[in-house]
Amino acid sequence: MMNKIFVPPIKCQGIKTKLVPLIIANSKVSKNGMWIEPFMGSGVVGLNARPAKALFADINPHIIAFYTSLKSSAITPGIARKYLEKEGRILSEKGEEHYYFVRERFNKEGNPLDFLFLSRSCFNGMIRFNSKGGFNVPFCRKPQRFSKAYITKIVNQIAAFCELLHSYDWSFVCQDFEKTISIASANDFIYCDPPYLGRHVDYFNSWNAADEERLFRCLVSTKAKFILSTWYGNKYRTNELLKSLWSKFHIITKEHFYHVGAKEDNRNSMVEALVMNFVPVCEKMEKLKIVRPSLFDPVHSSR
Repeated sequence: MMNKIFVPPIKCQGIKTKLVPLIIANSKVSKNGMWIEPFMGSGVVGLNARPAKALFADINPHIIAFYTSLKSSAITPGIARKYLEKEGRILSEKGEEHYYFVRERFNKEGNPLDFLFLSRSCFNGMIRFNSKGGFNVPFCRKPQRFSKAYITKIVNQIAAFCELLHSYDWSFVCQDFEKTISIASANDFIYCDPPYLGRHVDYFNSWNAADEERLFRCLVSTKAKFILSTWYGNKYRTNELLKSLWSKFHIITKEHFYHVGAKEDNRNSMVEALVMNFVPVCEKMEKLKIVRPSLFDPVHSSR
């Protein structure tokens, strides 16, 4: 069990913070291999896995631009603190007026610091774009969002990430998942966290059955070991593709609670699934106390 999970500076809906120990316990990266993430998102899994060499890819150019700015030192902890203190002070004075001003500025200029500001002050920490590529998440209605302690928390997250960037060989690229997976060799390890079919999507990470099938073909043909994060089900429905498309692979499940939705009553638990093309690490899985609610019968079990 990991003692501490390091959280990245960009907040993303569906972040896998609580699933990191389970994913890393089952990840298998060879000494000379590369960690590959075709769907970077927040990057929380790779950040905690800390591979010596990694390729993080995402189709969202703003996510890649932010982390590229950290790698090039265009954004440093000091620069971020100064920016957040300034914008936070204006936000406390003008409230949502300033939030929408920054959102409009970001949609015109694409400043990575504005992206950071929006991800930390928008409703529910969502990242959503319209068909024109414009960030369109509303304000969280908390003008005092950027307190001194909160800014320090964000800056510390940036500092931790920057330290890792200087310690390891990590690259960031904006490209389609098929191109990313195609470069993987037998020594590499792929972690996939695509948008969940039938659940939250936006302009940059829209996802349909054809995309899921294309991802399946890529992973079936790869020589690398992989783990795919997807959903198994909730109290309303189950993911039927686990019984068809992904049924040839090992699948383990764990209950997880996402803090999304405007009301607590709408925030339900989800049974997550990890699909992998190798036998799960049973001993380490037991220590993590994987929950398999009786409502769901796992397609495959390591027990």
